[in-house]
Parts: sequence; C-alpha cells; structure tokens
Amino acid sequence: MSNVTQDIDIPDQTGKLAVVTGANSGIGFETARRLALAGADVVLAVRDQAKGDQAMARIGAAGPKGALSTEPLDLSSLDSIRSFAETMAARGRPIDILVNNAGIMAVPTRHTTADGFELQIGTNYLGHFALTGRLLPLLVGTGSARVVHVSSRMARRGYIDLGDLQSERKYSPWGAYAESKLGNLLFAREMQRLSLREGWGVLSVASHPGFTRTNLLKTGRSMGRDTDRGEFQTRLAALMGVVMEPEQGALATIYAATGPDVAGGAYYGPGGRFGLVGMPETTRMPKQALDDGLAAALWQAAERLTGVSFAPGVIPA
Repeated sequence: MSNVTQDIDIPDQTGKLAVVTGANSGIGFETARRLALAGADVVLAVRDQAKGDQAMARIGAAGPKGALSTEPLDLSSLDSIRSFAETMAARGRPIDILVNNAGIMAVPTRHTTADGFELQIGTNYLGHFALTGRLLPLLVGTGSARVVHVSSRMARRGYIDLGDLQSERKYSPWGAYAESKLGNLLFAREMQRLSLREGWGVLSVASHPGFTRTNLLKTGRSMGRDTDRGEFQTRLAALMGVVMEPEQGALATIYAATGPDVAGGAYYGPGGRFGLVGMPETTRMPKQALDDGLAAALWQAAERLTGVSFAPGVIPA
C-alpha cells in the first residue's frame, strides 16, 4: 500500500449542489463524501439504487454538512440519461459541480450499450457527453459551475479512430478503454474552449486517480469471463509502492472540483512516483489530447451519435 497520507484543504462548499456519477464506490464515493463534508448538497447518480442508498447511509453516518440524495442513472442508456436530466431540471436548482466519474474498464469481449454503442466508449465518453449536454442549462445557471472529466493514465495509450469509434473492425479491451479515456480529455478541452467562446461561464477540467484500488479493476474484466488479473496487478503495484486507497486516489478529482487555482482545460493527477501516487498537481496531457481539430471532430461525432447538442440555443438567458 502507498504510504501517501497527505490531504488537501477543501474550500467551504455550503450552498452548492454537486452531482457525482458512479458515487456508490471508489473515487466517486470518496468525492461525494468529501464534498458533502465540506457543505455541498450532493446527488449520488448511480446505476444501482440499492448500492446508492447504502453509500448515502455511509456518508450520512459521517455527519456531512450538506444534504444527500440518490438518483438512478445508467450511463449506458440514453433514455436513462434523459430521465435523470429531466429529474434534475424539475428540481429547478442550478448545478455547481458535475463530476463525470463513472466508468467501466477492460471488458474482455466487445459488448454494446442499449443504444448500440461499444460499451466502454458508450459509457465512459458518450454517456457523459450526453449527460453534460442535457445538464448544461443547469450548469450555466450558476455562472461559475465546474465539470470534472475523470480520465486515466491509460489515455496516453489511447487512439481515436473516427472511422471505427465503436471498435467494430477491431476490438481490444484495453484499447477501447484507453480510447474512451482519451475521449474524456478531448471532451474536457473542447468544452472549455466552447465555454469561453459562448460565454457559458463553466470551467471544464480533467483529472485522473493514478493507480487506485477500486472495484473498477475487476468489474469490467469479469464481464464474459472470470479473471483474477486485476487482483494480481493490484498486489504487484502495492509491492512497488504505487497504489493508493480511494481516499487518496480521489484527491486529484476533489481538487479539480474545488481548488481555488484550478485552470480551465487543465489536467490534474498524482504528482508522485510514475504519476501513479501522491498529492494532486497539474499534469501533462497526451499529445493527441492537444489536437484541437480532433477534439472538434470528436465533439461533432458525439453530438451526431447521442442526438444531444450543446448549441447556444439550448441555454436559457
């Protein structure tokens, strides 16, 4: 286990509303917990309502200053995303923080979402794209909202092939995952560019958790076949001192969501050994994530595939 025991100071979040996807465990749970302890009202957006309620009870037992609620959200379903956004819109309260955290990793064989997308790009990237677009009016409503796109060190190995975005010609478990996480970085930068151009007032940033011991390491890999490879890799990383527990792995995401000096379009991750452990700091994006033309083309593809537009006309005055 890593010996990193440092923490960050989180500014008072009283009065703010935060939405955290995949908040029932791992990075999402810790992010939701810390935001609530700092005073934010937090919506735990989860695929499994029972697990979400259990997570809410655990956070509630810690005595948070902010109010907690759970809402069902399956990012592999555009219908579920639409329903969630409609529920939030009906509440009528602007969203100050959106943490696009939920994800699935290294599914052994190619699976598809309810809408026919390859499961990893469909959930990790397209699902969060559609969600953010549908919540955009509520984000713009605060005048100073933040969207945090949780990526991965694996994004460095990603490649965006717009001609085979769904990995129909060739599927690789890790390749599809890396593609989706590179997509999140391109999403973060393009959203920041559009926010500045269109005057949305939304800060779009990215983060990654380094190597953190979470359910993500085994959930995706268990689809289609049983494997203990994730556990083996975690044990090996622990022996090398490059694995963190979720409390520490979530710090980069929490900093991106709350830090006073966070810059739009920037990327935050652990600053320690190999960029896998340590306190959060600004980190370099992969070269392909800095391709503005690719970012714009991928954005257009996502709009076409999801049917969700971020056009200025959908934003209330």
